[in-house]
Formats: sequence, structure tokens, C-alpha cells
Amino acid sequence: MNTALTHARVLTAHGWRDDLAVLVAGERIAALLPHDHPQVRAAPAQDLEGALLVPGFIDVQVNGGGGALFNASPTVATIRTIGAAHRKFGTTGFLPTLISDSTDVMRAALAAVDAAFDAGVPGLLGVHLEGPWLAPARKGVHDPKWFHVPGEDELAMICAPHRGVRLVTLAPDQVPHEIIARLAAAGVIVNAGHTAADHATIRAALAAGVRGFTHLFNAMTPLGSREPGVVGAALDDPGSWCGIIVDGHHVHPTSLRNAIAAKPRGKTVLVTDAMPPVGADSPEYVLNGETIIAKDGICQTANGVLAGSALDMATAVRNTVDLLGLPLDEAVRMASTYPADFLGLGASHGRIAVGCRADLVAMDAGCNVRRTWISGLSG
Repeated sequence: MNTALTHARVLTAHGWRDDLAVLVAGERIAALLPHDHPQVRAAPAQDLEGALLVPGFIDVQVNGGGGALFNASPTVATIRTIGAAHRKFGTTGFLPTLISDSTDVMRAALAAVDAAFDAGVPGLLGVHLEGPWLAPARKGVHDPKWFHVPGEDELAMICAPHRGVRLVTLAPDQVPHEIIARLAAAGVIVNAGHTAADHATIRAALAAGVRGFTHLFNAMTPLGSREPGVVGAALDDPGSWCGIIVDGHHVHPTSLRNAIAAKPRGKTVLVTDAMPPVGADSPEYVLNGETIIAKDGICQTANGVLAGSALDMATAVRNTVDLLGLPLDEAVRMASTYPADFLGLGASHGRIAVGCRADLVAMDAGCNVRRTWISGLSG
């Protein structure tokens, strides 16, 4: 049965519309029609009372939430907990993210994702393996004891037929570029991150199949006057995507504004890099054996190393408007449309358009989430 979402300000591909209702049929958007259209009048209505109706947010880098950390317990229950925690903040699609760990934990994580698809966990789109093929010089909070060059068994595991998206973050200065090409040929999305590579190495890695950059500016060589580094290569390349953490702590707003201006429109995506405190009562979690307490929105070790974030996607959108000065519609697209395109899901996700999945968020002008829908189901 069709349902009509009425009396909202709807963000369409052509901008905000106040005169349209969104007709949902099952999992998908069936039509965008005037409120007085017979199909709208005939359908049961959900009056959104003037809320902003936007595409559901997609987070491609979420380590935890609701008190759960994917590394600590790579299970279906953890994936479900993370998804439910972030849904409260408008995330209707996500990649549970595993930071550097043992091969056994990686295998368990991939199996958990497959099982979570079978169990119908709402919002699950795939998995992000952030490491362990990283550079010790740019390790961040990752434990370097796990760092290594991938072996045949690991490559076979990751390149095997799979459901959903597989995203891998690796350091192109540590991984032979023929391996990057092999991963890309198998349908794995490859990002560069936690890398000490120079500009030339990144250019070669892009040619081999690197598609994006994980948390731009953080844990990578900076843009310099004579050595452009990873950041310079990322900003210069028109075809790749850059993930950015807009929490006011990871990167200065001026740097982020410059990055967004340098990249073609649609190539910068918001990510949270979220940890267990998001959507949880406790600000504490344990990572690599160390207890970390989120304070004033900052997650960091006792030595001051950033350890993910306490950011949610609704706040990331709000910060993009308030800290970076972007229009709300563009901030929303950076959280929905552009990550969908990055993941190769642009035909079905990230847009309020006929035929797309009914993954939607109703929120107020301050980006406070009132209601969400995943595949047409309200929650």
C-alpha cells in the first residue's frame, strides 16, 4: 500500500520544494506529486508538519555507537546496535568499520556482515576495513603490531564474492600497486589513508585503482610547497572522493573549506569516524587496551592522539553549515547523495527521486532528527 508523506519541505535533485508530497510504495519512492493529486489524496498520509524531508544520511566510516565497538565484538548484534544508535541521528545507511586487527578478527567481521545481511539489519550497506595494511609513520590510534603487507589468504578472503559494499583503506606506500589493482578488479573500493606516501606514489596508486581518501588531512602527508603529499594529490585529482570529519577538532574549518573548494562538487563526503559513545549513556570505551573518555566531543588517548570521534551525522551536517558556511542543502548532499555515489549506489540511494529506496530523514531547521525511514519503514 502506498503512503503519502505530506506537508514537508522536500529536498529534491532540483532543490527544496514545498509543494510536493512523497509517495512511498513498499521499499521505494513511487512518486513526487502535488498535495492535491488524486494518488496523494487516496493514500494514507503521514503529515510531517513542516519538517525538512531529506535523503537519509550514509556513513562510510563508523567504528561504533550505542556503547558497542565493532572491533571488540564483530557480531550481528554489534552491527545492529551501531546501526540503531546512528539511526537516531539520521543515518539510514552505514558501513561498520573495523580498524587494524588480526586476520581472524577480520574474517569474523566479514562473516558478521554477511550474517547481518541475512538477518535484515536495517541500513547495512557493507563493510569498511580500515587497515591493517597501513604505514607505521601515520598510524594514528591504530596498533602497528597488526601492520603488514597483505598475503594471498587475506586477498582471497577480501576479494571473494560478497554482499554489499567492501571498502578497504590502505597505505599505497606499503602495499604493491598490483594488489590495489587486484582489489579494484574484484569490486573492492580502495581508499588511501594512514599513509606516508609522497605525491608521485599517490598519483600512481590512483592510476592503479584508488578511489578515495579516508579522513582527508588526518594521518597522511600534508600539502607542502615543493612536495604536495597525499593531501595535494587528493585535492588535485578530479575523479576521487575525499571523506572529511567536520567535528571542529580533527581539521581546522579553513582547511576544510579549501578542500571543498578544490574538489569538484560531489567529491567530498561527510564521515563520522564514530566510536561507542555516540548514542550511548557512557562516554567511555576501551580501544587497544586503553580506556578512552569522550570529553567535550573529543575522543583521544592519554597522549593526546585522536581516537575516532563522538560525532554523529546530523551534527556533521549542522557543523558543515555553521563552521564551514555551506548551504544546508549542500551539507545534506555531502551526507547522503555524494557518499551514495562514492559507494556506487547512486541509482538507488541518497536521493529523493522516483525509484530510489525510501531512506529518508525528517528534521527541523537545526538538523534535529524527528523521524527516519529505512526502505520505507519508519523508525
